[in-house]
This record gives sequence, structure tokens and C-alpha cells, in this order.
Amino acid sequence: MKNKKRSIFSSPEGKSYLFPFVLVSSLFLMWGFAHGLLDVLNKHFQEAFTMSKAESGLVQFSTYIAYGLIAFPAGFFMHKFGYQKGIILGLVIYAIGAFSFIPAALGTSPEPFLIALFIVACGLCILETAANPYSTVLGPKESASRRLNLSQSLNGLGWVLGPLVGGQLILGAEPDDAMALTRPYILIGSCVLIIVVFFFFIKLPDIKEDNSTESKTDASSQKAKPLWAHKHFTLAFIAQVLYMIAQTGVFALFINYVMELDHTITKVEASRYLAFGGMSLFMVGRFSGSFLMAKFPPNKLLALYAAISVLCMSLVVLNIGYISLIALCIAFFFMSIMFPTIYALGLANMGEQTKKAASFLTMAVAGGAFSAIIMGAVGEESMAIGFSIPLICFIYITYFGIKGYKC
Repeated sequence: MKNKKRSIFSSPEGKSYLFPFVLVSSLFLMWGFAHGLLDVLNKHFQEAFTMSKAESGLVQFSTYIAYGLIAFPAGFFMHKFGYQKGIILGLVIYAIGAFSFIPAALGTSPEPFLIALFIVACGLCILETAANPYSTVLGPKESASRRLNLSQSLNGLGWVLGPLVGGQLILGAEPDDAMALTRPYILIGSCVLIIVVFFFFIKLPDIKEDNSTESKTDASSQKAKPLWAHKHFTLAFIAQVLYMIAQTGVFALFINYVMELDHTITKVEASRYLAFGGMSLFMVGRFSGSFLMAKFPPNKLLALYAAISVLCMSLVVLNIGYISLIALCIAFFFMSIMFPTIYALGLANMGEQTKKAASFLTMAVAGGAFSAIIMGAVGEESMAIGFSIPLICFIYITYFGIKGYKC
């Protein structure tokens, strides 16, 4: 009875993990901001470098493809050297990528910017490979989904600030301002360097994955069972890939959709719609989702939210004026809990394979690499049609929440 009442931030011995949880959760804000900027860059590249919607999807491609290449090496690094050194490595690479925007601005082509984005993403991938699973083990495993959603709430705040700051500094800059793209990244790089120093001097607890609830027979069979033989993990990986396809496409092409829906809306105004109409609901969804999971099973909440997202995307595809725009904004709220909830459900009962499984679930972020390109190509004439792709993705996630999550 005592274990059931202990804090979601406490160890079996009663030690509090609240401070390391807060410290690690601050990282979620940093990569949320970086991802939020991408959706502004997508629209900026269409105009600055005369790109089509599909071509501007290279912004998302150069970022998310890094997850497919770096996630597994990052997981290996974490397994060998631990979470804290992984976090420091990720932050250093993140800073290098951010400051790479300065020399990139001296050229006149998009390629140097895309390379800088790739470097930033390599750092983000390492951070996510460390911070996501670390957040799930800083307390009782039955509250892992709640902790991860709480951490991801700060990620949601970053998603709000990204388009808000980026819209003002990038889309609101003069057309001939060559340094417009560098300003938000100089700000990011400077903040990251400060955080690196902080993590260098603070000692985080080295948490071991908890297998205590398993019997010895179960533990040995978990050890012997191949990673992909865990059905719930395999289905979670597929769900995570599809979620990233949906999220990346919806976020990246939101501004295009809004400006097509109402031609009087400027790109700066559309970026504010994204920040306040979409990303703010995304953040609220993550905060509220963390508390709702104290009362409802995470899988049921995931299934309900995914089903409502299917309805929202259907209205977006129908393209029926402001009803579709409202539905698109509402979808941000219901998408909010999907990534962390799928992540936590996929890692459930993985025992000693948790770090390896986490690296693959982070690798699933690469699903977003081709999303904006494909949705942009499908929706070149009418952006509404392109949103049929996330609609299909949410149908599968509904299934995962109802049945596929079972261990």
C-alpha cells in the first residue's frame, strides 16, 4: 500500500528524483524551440530560395533524417557512458549546429543552412535518446507515461516559442536581410552553451532500469527474447513512425494551409496562428494529459485522442472554411500526448533492453523526414488534400491505443 502512495518522482527507497527530473525536463524546452523554428523555415525557404512546397520539405528532411542515422549510435553511447555524458555530447553538437548558421548566411544557396540543420538535429537526437527514457525511469514505472508527458509539456512550450520568435525575426525581417536566419540560432546556441556548463558540474543519479517487479523466470526470458519479438514494442515503433509523419506534415504545412484558406492573411500573421492557435493548444494538451493519466489508463487516452484527430483531419481535408481551420488547431491539442505516450507504452516491461529500445523509438522520428516533401507534392495544387496522409496515420494510432499496446 505504501508503494502505491509514493511520489511519481521517488525511488523504491523513497529518495526524491524531483530535482534531476526538473533539470532534464528543461532540455525538452530547448529541442521544442528548435523544432518549432522548422515550420517557419519551411515557408521562408519557399520565398527566399524560390522553392515549391515539396522542395521546401528538405528543411524537415535534413532534420529528421538525422534521427534515422544517429539514434542507434546515440543509444550505444548512452549504454556505454550513461545518460549524463550523452546529454552533454548532445548539447555540444546542438550548439555547433546553431552557430553554423552564421557562415551559412554568407552564401546565397540553401545547402549550407540544410547542413547546419542536420548538425543541430544530430545533437537533438542524442538529447532525445537520453532525456526521454531517463524521464521514464526517474520514479515508479507505473507513472512513466505521466512523467514523460510532464517533461514533454515543456517541449510544447518550445513549440509555441519557436514559430513566435521565428515568425518575428525571420518572416518579419526585410527581404534583403541576409542575417535574419542566424538571429534565433545565435540565441539558441548561447543558451545551450550555458546549459552545457550547468550539466558539466551537476551530478545526475545513474538510474538502472527496474526489473524488480518481474519474477526471475520472467526476467531471464525478457533477457533472452529478441528486441523485435516484443510485439507491443514493434507496434509502438510503427505507431511512432506514423505519428512523426503526421506531426511533421501538419506542423510544416500549417502556414501554407492557412494562407490558402484566407488570402488576406500574411505569413507573419499565419506564424502567429501557428504559435497561439496550434502550438499553445499542443502545450496545454501535454500539461493536461499528464494529469489526466493519473485518472485514466494512458492507452485509452491515446486511443480517444487519436480517434478525435481522425475526425479533425477529415474536416481539414474537406476544406470547408474556418470550420476546417478550427479543426486543424484543435488537432494540435489531441496530437499532444501521442509521442510521449507511444514512447512510454513501447518501453513498458523491456527490462535490460530499455536503452536499446529507446534508441529505436527515437530513430522512429526519422519518419518525419519525407512527410513534408510528400504532403507538399500531394497538396501542391490544394494543401487540404495533403492532409489525408496524417488522417491515415491517426487511424493506425487509434488501433495501437486500443489493442496494439498490450505486452
